[in-house]
Amino acid sequence: MRAGPNSRGAADERRTRIHVVSDVHGNTEALARAGDGADALVCLGDLVLFLDYADHSRGIFPELFGVENADRIVALRTERRFEEARDFGRGLWAGLDRNAAIVSAVRKQYAELFAALPTPTYATYGNVDIPGLWPEYARSGTTVLDGERVEIGGRAFGFVGGGLRTAMRTPYEISDEEYAAKIEAVGPVDVLCTHIPPDVPELTYDTVARRFERGSRALLDAIRRTRPRYSIFGHVHQPLVRRMRIGATECVNVGHFASTGRPWVLEW
Repeated sequence: MRAGPNSRGAADERRTRIHVVSDVHGNTEALARAGDGADALVCLGDLVLFLDYADHSRGIFPELFGVENADRIVALRTERRFEEARDFGRGLWAGLDRNAAIVSAVRKQYAELFAALPTPTYATYGNVDIPGLWPEYARSGTTVLDGERVEIGGRAFGFVGGGLRTAMRTPYEISDEEYAAKIEAVGPVDVLCTHIPPDVPELTYDTVARRFERGSRALLDAIRRTRPRYSIFGHVHQPLVRRMRIGATECVNVGHFASTGRPWVLEW
């Protein structure tokens, strides 16, 4: 969305700079700096850190059950032994109020993360987020959008949060039909912001986890039909391809912010 060549007068006009992050996963320190120098921050979700696959000592799971058990469940999931992982998890949770423990830990993370968000921030949910808790923590400078659109710097931005249903059963997974309805509600925009990518193999394959994550066919169809300038997303932490063009649309994985600490910059 960068402007083309300018005359001297046009070059003096103020430009708009947007910083975009996704998959924050508890990196509060970097999040507090993510809006520096920008007119606005866009956050595409997954604020919560349940379990860090790179450092098994970090997150809600090891805080509750220890690093050794975190090592075990990561190994099972990485090997796609999901039923065994669920059985192992059920054994750990036996006798505990799982929902109460998770919500308590998430509240603690949200209190710190939302306090770190700059003003203004435009945000949508990731698949590991708990949307019902966001109204308690989102301040007046944070606009939460899901299946909605907003104008930023004279451009139309559409936001669709959450993920599609998987064997992982993360908190905010919805049906393909519900997701498609939110894509349809957004309509044509300049920048289409989602947590998950369009359903393209190069964009959905995680090279470290060695598996395809779920992308959205409805999102891919909307990109082809409405031709936004950008489709921006996260979710896949180590994608095979971070950027590719689909017709007129530049599709960009804005990165695993938890590990990079660097926002992606959109300027026009």
